[in-house]
Amino acid sequence: MIKIVDCGSQLTQNIARRVRELGVFAEIVPFHTSTREILKDGLEGVIISGGPFSVHDEGAPMYERQILTAGLPVLGICYGQQSLAHLLDGKVVSAENREYGETQIHIHKESRLFEGIPRAEFRVWMSHGDVVQGVPEGFRVIAKSKNNHIAAIQKDHIYAVQFHPEVDHTEYGRSMLDNFLKVCNARRDWEPEREYDRIVSETTEKIGAKAGVGGISGGVDSSTLSVLLRKIAGRRYHPIFVDNGLLRLNEVEQVKASLEPFDLGVTYIDAQARFLSKLRGVADPDEKRKIIGHEFIRVFEEQARDIPQTKYLAQGTLYPDVIESVPVYGASSKIKRHHNVGGLPEDMKLEVVEPFRRLFKDEVRAIAESKLGLPKEIVWRHPFPGPGLAVRIVGEVTEQKLSILRKADAIFIEELKKMGIYYKLSQAFAVLTNVSSVGVMGDEQTYQGVIALRAVTTSDFMTSDWYDFPKEQMTHIANRMINEVNGVNRVVYDVSQKPPSTIEWE
Repeated sequence: MIKIVDCGSQLTQNIARRVRELGVFAEIVPFHTSTREILKDGLEGVIISGGPFSVHDEGAPMYERQILTAGLPVLGICYGQQSLAHLLDGKVVSAENREYGETQIHIHKESRLFEGIPRAEFRVWMSHGDVVQGVPEGFRVIAKSKNNHIAAIQKDHIYAVQFHPEVDHTEYGRSMLDNFLKVCNARRDWEPEREYDRIVSETTEKIGAKAGVGGISGGVDSSTLSVLLRKIAGRRYHPIFVDNGLLRLNEVEQVKASLEPFDLGVTYIDAQARFLSKLRGVADPDEKRKIIGHEFIRVFEEQARDIPQTKYLAQGTLYPDVIESVPVYGASSKIKRHHNVGGLPEDMKLEVVEPFRRLFKDEVRAIAESKLGLPKEIVWRHPFPGPGLAVRIVGEVTEQKLSILRKADAIFIEELKKMGIYYKLSQAFAVLTNVSSVGVMGDEQTYQGVIALRAVTTSDFMTSDWYDFPKEQMTHIANRMINEVNGVNRVVYDVSQKPPSTIEWE
């Protein structure tokens, strides 16, 4: 087992996922966990996560120094390097040249951490304002950044890096983590099937003979959840599809067709008027999410009153939803209220059941395919946020804006499928910006809306890169939108990575 000491990084769960990918079981513990508690359970190594703090901040997350002197291999990442150096009497200062995003590092000395890496200089992803200026006694500098900052240090079996090897943007990141696991002599006996068995066991115990309700959208998370709970609870589980007026073009009909073979007994609710009424005049994205989250719960509670013994609400919440929405162990910075976990009313009457809250989307997909037999059309359908098009319309949501965005988004997805690249992408969608621009149509000046297109590739949805379309493909898509969607005279393409951007715009 490897334990990851969480100091509040948004990427802590990503470290765990990478370690599990390499066949080693990983468990996350909060930074204030005692050394005694951390060291039990057959521990083979410790990883210290990054975090949004400076070691000099009042209340900065700080684990016990004994973790570093217990004789186990340790790897500090970003804040993990700074905190490690600080606790061992090194010197950490605020950098004049901060490093955010991609940069280059150069290996200065041989180290087991860099074994098998073919180049002395390669790309890494940084996100920090502080740097280690003086290394603790006995440590040596094994890599530096192009700004001449200390990028990696080592003493015996203790390693620390200023960059993030757990993200895809870092070249050889997996190799470095694999090398650290070799230093740990970690057992490679982790199998995803065990997680499925644990989910079934824990969920069965939690819900017992109680009846429950849950949302189903036709996407992989909610569909997998519904099929799983139907296997566990039978007809005591009641999936509900809520048409909140914020869905894509013809989505209700498409979802009905895709779910029909599973005989899930889905209840379809038309709640368009009530949702749009609640959103009238609301422009703040966080408030939109909160309103939609509250209204969803109210719909589920109303339905639950007609179902005897209904006690719980099931949600397809994933790890990224949790860590982007809720401060982790009181240390991490809240990024946004995400679709499954943000905005739940405090007076909610139903217990929340979230079987997948420790999984990444690719792990849910693996369960959907290998354990539950869901088809490709559901398993690999692009994610769609719970608040729907409300968070793809910048500003107030109106029926006119929804009509424009539905048509533009439908054209985009249709063309991606025609081009044979839909399943190569992890997520793709259109956004209606809160901007109007001058254009010329038929020799007349226009002042109409701007559509932004977003298409990304990712393995985990914690980091992502934009898809590089050939010019002719993007030109064709843009021309169709401008010609076929009334109210649009300009199309732009989003070329930002995550991080620093999120995948969704709001």
